[in-house]
Amino acid sequence: MIECKGIHKNYGTVEVLRGVDLKVAKGEVVTIVGPSGAGKSTMLQIMGTLLDPDSGTVRIAGTDVSTLRGDKLARFRGDNIGFVFQFHHLLPEFTALENVCLPAYIAGRNRSDSEKRARELLDMLSLSHRIDHKPAQLSGGEQQRVAVARALINAPGLLLADEPSGNLDSRNREELHALFFSLRDRMGLTTVIVTHDDGLSSLSDRKITMIDGKISE
Repeated sequence: MIECKGIHKNYGTVEVLRGVDLKVAKGEVVTIVGPSGAGKSTMLQIMGTLLDPDSGTVRIAGTDVSTLRGDKLARFRGDNIGFVFQFHHLLPEFTALENVCLPAYIAGRNRSDSEKRARELLDMLSLSHRIDHKPAQLSGGEQQRVAVARALINAPGLLLADEPSGNLDSRNREELHALFFSLRDRMGLTTVIVTHDDGLSSLSDRKITMIDGKISE
């Protein structure tokens, strides 16, 4: 599903990634762990096509993403990759349903079909009773599940998550962790998660440790 070769990334004189090679198979749930500053989030952003490497290649579902630019890259990202972040980035003036639908609207998908799909996802995530609530009316765990539904609205094959349980209490963390594996089983999702959460990393199919811009194990 993902194949990264020789990924280098510098910020000024600071070498953040130093020749990272990484493969993730379809349907795997992989966690990336390591100390702060190891390059985990930078690597995730490069895998998600949000950031260009200085050198190296990234292939997602057989496509060399370096060959895509502008609208073609944005379309590929919207169709193939879903993102979940530590801070949910829900728009406060919109309801849960509207927040979930936004990526579908941006992709130009039919409004009625998009709303139907959003309702199905929110129901699957036990949020059908919160569909018309705005983020301020939702708990932290509910907000994160809305963010997961939003990430899934365009039916991507790849889900990338950056510290998704970092702001949740223990009960909501456990529910979110279980959700990632449930989504893999239900939808065949490939999932890569940057985390400091030992509980989540111990559950994953594979744990990758990064130190000083390289994969150590």
